[in-house]
Amino acid sequence: MTEKTIPVVELQAQDLPAYCPNPAMPLWSSHPRVFLDFDHAGQAKCPYCGTRYQLAPGVELSHH
Repeated sequence: MTEKTIPVVELQAQDLPAYCPNPAMPLWSSHPRVFLDFDHAGQAKCPYCGTRYQLAPGVELSHH
């Protein structure tokens, strides 16, 4: 897959904390679960499979 064909998964507040593989991914594509760190633009990329994640408009990360 190229950067343009890798899907972008939009996440809502109820999807946090976010991890990959996400629940919608088929079992055959599993890899170890990793929790995602989002940048200031609300984007993250899985280091295993390259799936890109984006926070939905209006969703903010809570900082503890």
